[in-house]
Amino acid sequence: MSLHYVKSFVAGRWIAPDANAREIENPITGDVMAYAGCNSIDFNKMLNYAHTRGGPALRALRFHERARLLKSLATALNEHKQALYDISFSTGATRDDHRYDIDGGIGTAFVYASKGRRELPDDHVYLDGSIEALSKSGRFVGRHICTPLQGVALQINAFNFPVWGMMEKFAPALLAGVPVIVKPATATCYVTELAVKLMLETGYLPEGALQLVTGELGDTLDRLTCQDVVSFTGSADTAFTLRSSPNILRNSIRFVAEQDSLNATLLGPDIHRTAAEFSAFLNEIVREITTKAGQKCTAIRRIFVPQSLVEAVIDDLCVRLGNIVIGDPRNPKTNIGPLVSSAQKHDVLRQAAMIESETERVFGDRHNFDVVDGDADTGAFVSPMLFYCKNPSIVHHVHETEAFGPVATIMGYHELDEAIELVNRGGGSLVASVVTHTPEVARHVTLGAAAFHGRLYFIDHHNSQDATGHGVPLPHMLHGGPGRAGGGEELGGIRALMHYMQRTAIQGSPDILSEIGNNWVSGATERFAPEHPFRRCFSDLELGETLWTPSRVITLKDIKKFAEFTGDMFYAHMDDAAARRNPFFSGRVAHGYLLLSFAAGLFVEPGEGPVLANTGLDRLRFMKPVVPGDSIHVGLTVQQKTPRNTEYGEVRWHVTIRNQDKDIVAEYELLTMNAIDNVHKKKTDGPLTF
Repeated sequence: MSLHYVKSFVAGRWIAPDANAREIENPITGDVMAYAGCNSIDFNKMLNYAHTRGGPALRALRFHERARLLKSLATALNEHKQALYDISFSTGATRDDHRYDIDGGIGTAFVYASKGRRELPDDHVYLDGSIEALSKSGRFVGRHICTPLQGVALQINAFNFPVWGMMEKFAPALLAGVPVIVKPATATCYVTELAVKLMLETGYLPEGALQLVTGELGDTLDRLTCQDVVSFTGSADTAFTLRSSPNILRNSIRFVAEQDSLNATLLGPDIHRTAAEFSAFLNEIVREITTKAGQKCTAIRRIFVPQSLVEAVIDDLCVRLGNIVIGDPRNPKTNIGPLVSSAQKHDVLRQAAMIESETERVFGDRHNFDVVDGDADTGAFVSPMLFYCKNPSIVHHVHETEAFGPVATIMGYHELDEAIELVNRGGGSLVASVVTHTPEVARHVTLGAAAFHGRLYFIDHHNSQDATGHGVPLPHMLHGGPGRAGGGEELGGIRALMHYMQRTAIQGSPDILSEIGNNWVSGATERFAPEHPFRRCFSDLELGETLWTPSRVITLKDIKKFAEFTGDMFYAHMDDAAARRNPFFSGRVAHGYLLLSFAAGLFVEPGEGPVLANTGLDRLRFMKPVVPGDSIHVGLTVQQKTPRNTEYGEVRWHVTIRNQDKDIVAEYELLTMNAIDNVHKKKTDGPLTF
């Protein structure tokens, strides 16, 4: 095999390794296969390129434009993922492992691209929460907004997931509008190099939006500003060293860490050996021990089972692990490839020995085991090892030492509270899984253990076939954990963008906030609608454009007929005496949904036009009862516009129902899908008036 010289991509050009480059070994053979690193990189130029070129270009794009960009990049990676598969074998990853790293990374980018279009506005400002009334008159209001930081996202990744580890950070940062500098772990940086190259070759990325450093970072940390973000995955010791940098501390530079984690799985006291959940429990453990040869930050390290089932769990796991094939990951029969390097192998064996000093090894051997198409001595192969700890409450290494390989320890418990206490001794974990079919057990564990975990994963016979797995972080849910896990929160849907954005409190008049947020605020100036808004296409509608309808009197006959037609005979609508005994009413009142129906009858334009569908309503509130004899009229205002594709967009309307005294009796937001172009527009002689 020819040597691979892994390049960096800095300030718009590829830079080859120099004489100071580090060796990268092939974990299957132990031979040197690549070099990476260059001391001549100008790190100040790299940061300046991101700050002055990449940042402004990304911030000029709206959220939806960045989402489309992200989708295009994910599509390009997906089209070339076989090349990523092929090169990833050299990391020790098997064919099944590729699904977690490569497919998982690409899938994460697709999810964020989709969420960006569905959950973010087609704008530059993200609205965080509702309007806050800061004065009785309504002329002074407030709202929280989020805007992109004007810096760079420095993302330092671990060796175990060279694609997913990059994409789970890169996707939210790009969607937020912040340029990225990727620093992969040297041992597997050649896979990240290929993924970066594939994205850059699309030509879609603005200059400076993505850079790659495959060697040391030099004095980069000392050059960061308060607008920059460091996102780190790796060991707790390295995280401590980096986050303790004087420049990071002095300038309060954001530091997001995902580090060591002694994740646990707990078999509930309600599960017996014959239960379907018992088999699911064993499947999860074997998968977590074997996937990526146990080199996963979310892998199961500690296994807690009822004392009465300890022997059964050990026996069944030993049988299953005995069928595992260790060998060259390119061999289709292989279940576990080598660890990433001989150094990693040495570290795992050292940590396993520490665990064994407090336990009994019940499966595996540190030195003697079979390897298919490989050599146990020259390659970085490690046999799965299973330990049993008889007295988990009095030991330390088991709860403090993470052997980052195919190593796990079984422990028994007598009472559920004892199990929860032992699970929490991990000192903060990314995930704990609980196998139970009793909701009360799940709640008890949640109340006792949630504070120590970033994620709790519950499995029973209803969901075991659909559940994604103990060790699979999903882009929709938070990935991180307290304490020794680093205290970070990556992923979690749109929440992940907040690491790369500044939350700011905006205070001012409704008109000011409407303009800043591109979202009409109640109390802001209303614009005269030149014709009925339902006759105007998406492109023509303007924020604040308002229609006020004529009035309609609500009669007792209306209330009776509505009750009979719908079957809603609630006493406050039908019994005057009973309604008077209610502290909220002075007598019979109109149904809330009658008001909504009559409101629609007042503002809806019945003819065919650009309004394609009513897709729902939000924030419905009934503020004041309507009694027989009252009249209502409706205000319909264009609040927000969000394009969905080239044919139609979503219009959010603010709807206000007022009575004859102009008091608000109900308020809500109506959602419709409107044609982009008014192909059905009706001809009129002039503005619509009432």
